[in-house]
Amino acid sequence: MKTDELRESYLSFFEEKGCVRRPSDVLVPRDDPTVLFTPAGMNQFKDQFLGVGKLEFTRATTCQMCLRTGDIQNVGVTAYHHTFFEMLGNFSFGDYFKREAIHWAWEYLTDKKWLGLDPKLLSVTVYKEDDEAYNIWHDEIKLPANRISRENEHENFWPAGAPSLGPDGVCGPCSEIFYHPNGGKDNVEIWNLVFTQFNRVGDPPDNLKPLPKQNIDTGMGLERTASVLQGVPSNFEIDTLKQLCLATADTIGTAYKYEAPDGRPIRRISDHVRAVTFSIHEGVNPGSLKESYVVRQLLRRALLEGYLLGKNEPFLYQLVPAVVEIMKTPYPDIAKTVENVQSTIKNEEEQFLDVIEKGLTRFAGFLKKAEQEGKSQISGEDAFDLHQTDGFLIELTEALAAKNNIAVNRNEFNTLMDRHQKDSGRGAFANSVMSEGPLTALHKTTSDTDFKGYETTEAEGKIVGIIAEDRLVDSVVEKGHAHPVAVVIDQTPFYAEAGGQVGDTGFMEADGVKFEVMNTQKNGGLTLHLGHLLEGQLKLGQTLKTTVVETRRAGIQRAHSATHLLHHALRTVLGDNAMQRGSKVEEDTLRFDFSHSKAVTPDELSQIEDIINQRVSEGANVSTDLMKLQKARDLGAMALFGEKYPDNVRVVQMGDFSIELCGGTHLSNTGQVGLCKIVNEEPVAKGVRRIHALTGAKALEKTRNTEKLIQEIAAQLKEPRPEELPQRIAHLQEELRDTKKQLLKYSSKSLSGTANELLERAPIVNDVKIVSYHAQDASRDQLRELADLLRKKGKQVALILGTVIDGKVALMAAVNQDLVKQGLKAGDCVKAAAKVVGGGGGGRPDMAEAGGKDPEKLADALATGADYYRGQLKA
Repeated sequence: MKTDELRESYLSFFEEKGCVRRPSDVLVPRDDPTVLFTPAGMNQFKDQFLGVGKLEFTRATTCQMCLRTGDIQNVGVTAYHHTFFEMLGNFSFGDYFKREAIHWAWEYLTDKKWLGLDPKLLSVTVYKEDDEAYNIWHDEIKLPANRISRENEHENFWPAGAPSLGPDGVCGPCSEIFYHPNGGKDNVEIWNLVFTQFNRVGDPPDNLKPLPKQNIDTGMGLERTASVLQGVPSNFEIDTLKQLCLATADTIGTAYKYEAPDGRPIRRISDHVRAVTFSIHEGVNPGSLKESYVVRQLLRRALLEGYLLGKNEPFLYQLVPAVVEIMKTPYPDIAKTVENVQSTIKNEEEQFLDVIEKGLTRFAGFLKKAEQEGKSQISGEDAFDLHQTDGFLIELTEALAAKNNIAVNRNEFNTLMDRHQKDSGRGAFANSVMSEGPLTALHKTTSDTDFKGYETTEAEGKIVGIIAEDRLVDSVVEKGHAHPVAVVIDQTPFYAEAGGQVGDTGFMEADGVKFEVMNTQKNGGLTLHLGHLLEGQLKLGQTLKTTVVETRRAGIQRAHSATHLLHHALRTVLGDNAMQRGSKVEEDTLRFDFSHSKAVTPDELSQIEDIINQRVSEGANVSTDLMKLQKARDLGAMALFGEKYPDNVRVVQMGDFSIELCGGTHLSNTGQVGLCKIVNEEPVAKGVRRIHALTGAKALEKTRNTEKLIQEIAAQLKEPRPEELPQRIAHLQEELRDTKKQLLKYSSKSLSGTANELLERAPIVNDVKIVSYHAQDASRDQLRELADLLRKKGKQVALILGTVIDGKVALMAAVNQDLVKQGLKAGDCVKAAAKVVGGGGGGRPDMAEAGGKDPEKLADALATGADYYRGQLKA
């Protein structure tokens, strides 16, 4: 069975069991602070497991994209480890439980209608105290006792070790299913059933309290099960990943065989490039923080594997089409970002290859240091310095060290790396995904807030929740409280910040009560009105009149509609690869991030601005419709890759030129934007550019301020015609250049005269003139120029010059080349002088520089330098 067929087979089976087929969640869940990447299929159902919000279904099945880096060292080494992988799952939220989950898993695996695996080649594990699961396997499935293993809480409980070690919260026993190829002792875990049936409270004993609703969270590894069905020794040998491994080998210029020495690095490259491709597709570019840091490390590790195989040029970007080819069936959107993903990867590859080139010099220094000290290894501190300062991966350091028959102190390196990760917050992903708090409690007792803001900016709402000082309260009676209070009402006209649009501000009032809303945020389906009580008292059940500040909302709507016009204009001028990567919409102010590999030229910016304002002048109709997500996609609505969308989406269409998925508030026609003015364009990340623009009154104000500035400049330059300003400025610049030339000429004459004077009164030792001079207020360049003049004018000159710059001493020593041949060295002179002023330096034998920190001893330093020359010449 092919991998794509297996995925569809599994989802179809559980649909027949009444499970709702849900799409994969995004790989990078931006609304979940507990994880950097989606690590498991259950993550998108956290609210359902916690009983938060309205439960639209009680059974579900998915194939979820996941990314984990905990076992990264094993990727490519073992048969089954990956960073990016797909997890097939079925879930129950207070619906079916152990009996159904176990029976269905067995049916799907063994029934010839489905996978048809030999039951004799399967075994299971259960939690040692879970008699219920054991009895179902033994008495109902009829699995022999010798193929059912009872394991402890560290092996068969979720989270691992929870009963004894915690954390508190939802947990439960597991039951795993193993396949034994050829009936041997080797086994492959292909299925894990998690029975979340307890709430852990405190330490044992009796700390596992039964949940009122029991849940099921199961997972079957797609790649692992495909390898079982296809009879291959590794996930990397299945039809999809084998294709990618072959493409990788071909790009590097080698052959791929699973058992060959080159097999492991090729598998690691294939795994990492798939993870990187999906991450960048969702807008996570290589960087130094959080998800971006993980992407950078994966990309660099993959490039390093190729580098050590002799591929010393960018090559990973060439593998993106191969990734798309094997993954396009379940994830067709990935084909829409190929060019941007390739460009981003190639840029990072080029940068890292530069890092390697620069780091090789420092590595050679550390290697020499170890040899000189008679050590058999490079210290972990030096290896960490290379890693942290130069971006030199430890694997590269070890590989190069091995070529030079020397080791690396990996234990010391690991200690330093662990300390750094803890300090920088780059350690393992958060384990807790089921945290409890005031908002969670409110979700359990309150329906989602009904948003009225598309139709009106005024409404009435009843208070259903108040959060103050991080806890739920019944009332707020004191005005002037230090920290903002969050008020939740059953319906509201206030737009909560989302999709780049900032939250509304305004007031909530009743008789004798006034609450100022400073910001509006969203948590799940609840709208949080954050602000301060100005008058009266707030209490649960109270009805308030809610009013949004209309002028601010209007400015936000102008800016938001303008972002859609800007997106349209960008794609028209730059091409379809100029895709949105984020935005921020405020009152008549917007910023828009988009994928593009180079700076937008002034000419292109003018074209973009012209197109926007042309669409504004047309006054095109802006319409909004609520429809099914798939229907919106079929209509060609543009979506932000990596964004999580509900089943029913809001589609905003402008004329016949723009159609996008968008939950924000908008104008009724484009003419209401008034004017859009692009302020600037800049880079924000690799392959991502940002445009700042203004609309409405702020755009007009910007234009007027610019005109006023031009008038002021014209007045200062005494140019009555502003259009002549460029010519006038060019003329002034030419005058300035001429003046600088005159000053430079005068300066050279002055230095020439100084040189003549110094040579005339210089003492002579063995036909050599010794010059020692404190050049007041001179620059380093002027010291050099004076030194050159002295050597040019005098055939036999040995000189030491000094000055004070920003409170520090600068020294310059020089001798004629003929004197160098006689053994007189400027470097030795300047070193002797520098010691006097508490500094050091050096340079060529004929000219050397130094510095010092004690200006008061400059005269002594110059005398020391002159004495050095005398001593050498007399000798």
